[in-house]
Amino acid sequence: MSEPQPKSRWQIAAEAAMALCLGVMALAVFVNVVLRYGFGSGVAASEELSRLLFVWMVFIGATAAYPRGEHMAFTSLLLPLRRKPAALRAVTALIRVAVIAAAVLVAWGAWQQVVVGMESRSVVLGYSNALLPLPALLSCAAIALMALWELLRNRPLDLEHESDVE
Repeated sequence: MSEPQPKSRWQIAAEAAMALCLGVMALAVFVNVVLRYGFGSGVAASEELSRLLFVWMVFIGATAAYPRGEHMAFTSLLLPLRRKPAALRAVTALIRVAVIAAAVLVAWGAWQQVVVGMESRSVVLGYSNALLPLPALLSCAAIALMALWELLRNRPLDLEHESDVE
């Protein structure tokens, strides 16, 4: 096993943004529950705010997980190729191209939703509905760029996950 790499500024910022989203969501939901069950009223905006923050938190996390190799990986399927470096490089390139293609497709769909959302507003808070699909667009664009960079640099896949449950 290799030693864990120190966290980059981007990883620290992503973790801080996710913690902030989670903290605000937890506080909003807690206050809403207390008001609803304790006083018979609630804050209507807490549901919209929680949904928006949850979407952003998920895609920030997905983007931060990619460079660390924390997305689901079926490395056990590649272990037989460990002794065949040329085949492993070819399969690695194919995997990276598939990641780029999938990310581009999701980003394209998210872009279409962003365009549609620009014309409408959320019911309670009044924010543009483009803010809901926007993190998917940004996340997929970032993941596609990272995968392209790894493809161009011919970076090998991390096969150290073989002991993890997949």
